[in-house]
Amino acid sequence: MGHRENLLIAARDCLLRAGYARTTARDLAAASGANLASINYHFGSKEGLLTRALNDLNAEWGELLFEALGEGDTNEARWGRIIESIQANRQLWFVNFEGVAYLQHDEKIRDMNARGQQAARTALAQAFAGLGPDADPDRVRIVGSHYYSLLVGVALQWLTDPDNAPTAAEIVAADQGARV
Repeated sequence: MGHRENLLIAARDCLLRAGYARTTARDLAAASGANLASINYHFGSKEGLLTRALNDLNAEWGELLFEALGEGDTNEARWGRIIESIQANRQLWFVNFEGVAYLQHDEKIRDMNARGQQAARTALAQAFAGLGPDADPDRVRIVGSHYYSLLVGVALQWLTDPDNAPTAAEIVAADQGARV
């Protein structure tokens, strides 16, 4: 494996372990076995390398989400799998939340996040409301946005206060307007 690949693996590991803000160029060089100059040579900067690794982690997060959504299941089962995925992949969720802090100052991260949100909204509208490719795009956006907001809120609760976070059954009941 070359320095470029080793740097990407190191960046992924550092992001999951220490986060974006706490990862230094020296950390990346040490973890990859490459020298500091190779970061700039291959990625232009430490931020360029971390943004690329963050993009890869966002793609991994998306794959886990789409897998948890499944097909032909109840919404309660889907939320149950999402909650299990949050618990099993806490560091990945934390990295994705941390990436939000960089949206204001980094156009690449902002664009990456916007593309990920669009894909998630579409998948969530399909999974939870049965809105497929032939559905009205505005309806897909609105319904998908509802479920995306719910997803982010549920994830944040499970990451920060799992003892009081809603169960899958509670999420579905509240979403249907039922008393919990």
